[in-house]
Amino acid sequence: MATSDVEELQESIFADAQVADNELQKLIKNREDGKFDFKLIDIREIYEYSDKSIDGTDLLYPTSQLHKYIDELNGYREENIILYCRTGNRTAQVLGILKRMGFEKIAHLTRGIVSYSGKTSKNAKLPKNIK
Repeated sequence: MATSDVEELQESIFADAQVADNELQKLIKNREDGKFDFKLIDIREIYEYSDKSIDGTDLLYPTSQLHKYIDELNGYREENIILYCRTGNRTAQVLGILKRMGFEKIAHLTRGIVSYSGKTSKNAKLPKNIK
């Protein structure tokens, strides 16, 4: 994927605040190649993450505990952020909250992990932000 293609994809995703399965796979590949950087954040609960998570997930902010992580999350305000949950419902709600808080470069995996066809792991090590 050429740099201009990555830039076009980025503009499209953050303009719509949505990322499709195949687009997320392209972004993860481009991140691995050093062409695009973003934070991939799971907002499901810890037990859901342990059951199945997207390879390359950076952070886990369980929705039920999101209020505990607001200050930490604010530190990523200027970065590209992609959220995911099980089906896209929770991320749509959290996305709205974060947009009202001033987050601009943020999107969510529209149909969640249930329809994600990229690489996933069962019992993956919890991200370092979870204590």
